[in-house]
Amino acid sequence: MLKSIFSLILRLFPFLVGSMAQIGKYNTLEVTSIMDFGVYLDGENLEAILLPKTQVPPDTELGDWINVFIYLDSEDRLIATSLKPKAEVGMCAALEVKDTTSFGAFLDWGLPKELLVPLGQQRKPMEVGQTHVVYLFVDEHTMRITGSAKLSNYLREETSNYSVNDRVSLLVVGRTDIGYKAVVDQLYLGMILNADLLQPLKVGQQLSGYIKNIREDQKIDLAIQLQGHEARLDIGERILVELKVNGGTLPLSDKSSPEAIYSTFQVSKGNFKNAIGRLFKLQKIRIEPHQIVLLDSE
Repeated sequence: MLKSIFSLILRLFPFLVGSMAQIGKYNTLEVTSIMDFGVYLDGENLEAILLPKTQVPPDTELGDWINVFIYLDSEDRLIATSLKPKAEVGMCAALEVKDTTSFGAFLDWGLPKELLVPLGQQRKPMEVGQTHVVYLFVDEHTMRITGSAKLSNYLREETSNYSVNDRVSLLVVGRTDIGYKAVVDQLYLGMILNADLLQPLKVGQQLSGYIKNIREDQKIDLAIQLQGHEARLDIGERILVELKVNGGTLPLSDKSSPEAIYSTFQVSKGNFKNAIGRLFKLQKIRIEPHQIVLLDSE
């Protein structure tokens, strides 16, 4: 019932799915013919595209609309799949190298045909077993989905679109002498400086972070935690919540190790001490040698 209603809506309002099918993207396409080996979908500007039988949803009928990913198979034929790759064209992903050849490396991106990163798109020679962050694009000559480790060719390093303490999603690219380079919101490249690290990071790690600073040259400095007054307020609220959940006490204090503090709150010891100091002044907690106590619970 829901499927038939959805198909009717798309027949009446085809603009809801866009006017052009795109390679390397998810597309919602109409079933135009049904064969023993699969169904053909209306690829619009890309003509008919096969969705193999093993991936066709049960009870599929002519006129149904199916959400699929489009790419070129091992014989460079357009093919649709219901499998989910680890990234779409226009995105970055951390992928493992499965094979290398004289012309490039092949990375696992979740589809049967592995992703090629040509030698000219590698920052350094890739080796089997390594993980690299790559940007996916469609090669305009071959129409194949291709990867590039030269992220600065595709992502900007300057922006004026953020403010200090804006929350962002980060994908760690790799380490430099001054810190870790990271992809910011799949749009920009920024830097987490060594002085702002709470713990070692690894290539491909995904985490939330914050804008620490937009420099005069509009390049982005990143932090793993909030900065300044906002940081103390945020951590203080989390400490109070944790105290209430734990019956009014927490086995942490200003004497605790940085590792123990980070394990619980993912903040530096300095920010934790500032936060409990503020809560102490507000008479919300008592600080003891090996624990803090919620005064409201006494």
